[in-house]
Amino acid sequence: MAESSKLQLFVKASDDGESIGHCPFCQRLFMILMLKGIPFTLTTVDMKRALDVLKDFAPGAQLPVLLYNGEPKTDTNKIEEFLEETLGPPNFPSLVPRYKESSTAGNDIFHKFSVFIKNSLLAQDEVLQRNLLKALLKLDRYLSTPLEYELGQEPGLTRSRRRFLDGDQLTLADCSLLPKLNIVHIVCKHYRQLGIPQELRGVWRYLDSAGETREFKSSCPNSEEIVQAYRTVVRPLK
Repeated sequence: MAESSKLQLFVKASDDGESIGHCPFCQRLFMILMLKGIPFTLTTVDMKRALDVLKDFAPGAQLPVLLYNGEPKTDTNKIEEFLEETLGPPNFPSLVPRYKESSTAGNDIFHKFSVFIKNSLLAQDEVLQRNLLKALLKLDRYLSTPLEYELGQEPGLTRSRRRFLDGDQLTLADCSLLPKLNIVHIVCKHYRQLGIPQELRGVWRYLDSAGETREFKSSCPNSEEIVQAYRTVVRPLK
């Protein structure tokens, strides 16, 4: 049934109304569907026309929206669960991480980034910047620490060589974190002259590895799109 089903993913379009726009939740589901390896139709929705486009099957819904055999699904977390349950082994790969810690690694970064980038008080800037860097450092430690399977293969290993959070294959955890981590680096570098520090070698190995994958590259909006999306969000320091 799953193989013959019709899948259509509606995602936010960029300002040109056609190419992929800035939306980490849209990118997350786009990556999941690509990793599942099932044919699907991707529709970019011009936000100026979103109400008209969605009115017949998901009126008032926020993007992303998934149509599965004509049935709309509108909650990103529930869509992820649905896809994992419906498109699972043996016909499709499981994307669930082997290690539960992989699912929570880096989960506080985007919140701390948002607080930092929206702050307009110079007196609070250093503290908020430090909080974001601490969260990034915590992720770097996780990515740099060998996982159990790595130590099983190489008992003396002191620094992980894995490409992603849970190993050398992308999982649901990566589909959630990578779009947000990319935003953090691009926005902080442009508006605060503070990208992700090069000293965080684990994080950069992770980002560089993601940049080599079709799933991340094909689903990622261009950097200028992300910069423009935050133009009215970032507040100048006073």
